[in-house]
Amino acid sequence: MNRPSLSWKLYIAAFYLFLFAPLLVVAIFAFNASPFPSPPWRGFTLEWFTGSGTVVGKPGVLVDPIWLESIGNSFRVAIPVALLAVLLGTVNAWVLERAEFRGKTFVAMMMLWPLVIPGVVLGISILAFFSRVANGLEDWLQTDLDFLRPGLPLVVLGQLSFILTIATLIIAARLRKFDRSLEEAAFDLGASRARVLRTVTLPFLSPALIGAGLVALLMSFENFNTTLMLVGSEAPLPIAMYGQMREGASPAINAVSLLLMLGVGGIASVFALTSKAER
Repeated sequence: MNRPSLSWKLYIAAFYLFLFAPLLVVAIFAFNASPFPSPPWRGFTLEWFTGSGTVVGKPGVLVDPIWLESIGNSFRVAIPVALLAVLLGTVNAWVLERAEFRGKTFVAMMMLWPLVIPGVVLGISILAFFSRVANGLEDWLQTDLDFLRPGLPLVVLGQLSFILTIATLIIAARLRKFDRSLEEAAFDLGASRARVLRTVTLPFLSPALIGAGLVALLMSFENFNTTLMLVGSEAPLPIAMYGQMREGASPAINAVSLLLMLGVGGIASVFALTSKAER
């Protein structure tokens, strides 16, 4: 077995330093007893997480109503996005893998378009489309349709427009490996279509369903470009972080970033375990 050379080891070290050094700095200075999220180091503190604001001048992110509301808004968006992505992604995967119809290849290619369209363009397009729909329906129905205006419902629709594609690809890849003779054997034994789906097909798909849900949750939480175009007064976490940075950075941003990194890392670890279970 060839041993890696010194230059190869240095390259690997430099590569991982480039990836993780900025994250490490952010994590360290989340505990800095200073009003600024940068050197010099003024001492260790947990005030930016749980403090009341008497020491560092601002309440910690876990007790600050602004941060807590933004985290809650992110969950209010991410959970519906994940559930809808798994549900609709399963239907889409079933159509792409089991159905046969003319233009199937073209339909599959069209599904990939939202992934290559810039998020800003996607957000503006969705905003313009639903604003015109809302204007027309409000004139016709003589009532306000706030869910079609900028706000969390529109953010859910905007994020779902591209996250759904990723969920579909994950579930379709798993469904493609399924041995359909198992379903045929269950039918021969007298099982109904619903029972076969419940006891044979869905258990086989469950790792992909869990993985697709976790990926959807992860992508929803970190999405910025599309969300920025569609959000109203209720800002999810990335938008709240952007607003705080514009007003002036503080170690509270570092604290939120660290919590976000831990949450994202946890979700990614669970997804890696579910992917391993698939194999």
